[in-house]
Amino acid sequence: MPNFSYKARTAAGDLQEGVLEATDSASAADSLARDGLIPVQIQASREAVRLAESPDAGKSWFASKIRPLDIQLFSRQMYTLLKAGVPIMRALAGLQESAINPAFAGVVRKLREALDSGRELSSAMAQHPAVFNPFYLSMVRVGELTGMLDQIFLRLFDHLEFERETRAKVKSALRYPIFVVLAMVIAITVINLFVIPAFAKVYAGFHAELPFMTRLLLGTSKFFVSYWPYMLGGIILAGFMLRSYVSTADGRYSWDKWKLKIPIAGKIITKAMLARFARSFALASRSGVPVMQSLNVVADVVDNTYMAQKIRDMRAGVERGETVLRVAIAAGVFTPVVLQMIAVGEETGELDDLMQEIAEMYEREVDYELKTMSDQIEPILIIGLGVLVLILALGVFLPIWDLGRVAMKH
Repeated sequence: MPNFSYKARTAAGDLQEGVLEATDSASAADSLARDGLIPVQIQASREAVRLAESPDAGKSWFASKIRPLDIQLFSRQMYTLLKAGVPIMRALAGLQESAINPAFAGVVRKLREALDSGRELSSAMAQHPAVFNPFYLSMVRVGELTGMLDQIFLRLFDHLEFERETRAKVKSALRYPIFVVLAMVIAITVINLFVIPAFAKVYAGFHAELPFMTRLLLGTSKFFVSYWPYMLGGIILAGFMLRSYVSTADGRYSWDKWKLKIPIAGKIITKAMLARFARSFALASRSGVPVMQSLNVVADVVDNTYMAQKIRDMRAGVERGETVLRVAIAAGVFTPVVLQMIAVGEETGELDDLMQEIAEMYEREVDYELKTMSDQIEPILIIGLGVLVLILALGVFLPIWDLGRVAMKH
């Protein structure tokens, strides 16, 4: 029987965490309810998720993975089929047969089996937490309650499309700077391991005191040649240690908080997360999800534990009876313009529409920042490259120039 980690609240509102055994996430939720706990998050262990998503995952090293694009296309196809009046079982059967990804076809098959056993679609999806995140599940659950499941799938498709476009823009903006930095690292390594040692043999025949810059280059090169295995091992060890630290709760929180302070990239990450938060909140609110529940599920969408904690603090403030504006000010992550729009939206009862406006405003800013990101990084790269070339030129040619000047005097 697989293990499930859970987060749940007591009747008094206290958050509890733990692990329990259950046949599936729905059974785990029932077990928590019998203990008087309100489930907030239930997540299967990695092994359970791996076997659930692909029955053949344990049999093959080459099992296909489920991509975000698979879920996006599934959402669009479900909207089209349900809007056309196709019964949900027939719709899933057709999607299973036409699925290109075998792993996702296996997930759709399990959804059909769960529906055959009497479960609701949201409950069936909850058995696959690695595929359908809490926000997706909450939206589907709202669609089932309101009878607007087809419209919910359309809104989820638009939301996933925005996420996909943002990721693509970030990758495109970072491609050039990463290439330049890697080229500089490779060039420095080659110069220190092969080029400078060759010049060192020439300088040794001068029998004269070398300039400071040349001695600096020779010392750096000697250090590289003597200790490069230890340097490589240290880099690999540091990478593993950082990865292990980030995998812990405190490490992930610190890492996510530090990312927001990175020069140039930090403000883009912050604005992208706030755009994701505002769009998700507007989507949930328009679909009839209460404010407190919207904040709870949106916290899992931002993909940043620091920002998620800020949003949960906002939820706690709303539970105490504070306004959304007051908790947004206390969060300290929104600009004055956004706070003003929240105030107007809360006063007029059109908070969902104005949150959508906030999302679009941040999206435009993120789009502009991404388009100009290369222009902002390029001067830094040019200065770094220029300093490197200057040091190499002075270190390599100063001794030769000094030697030539001495020879001309004689």
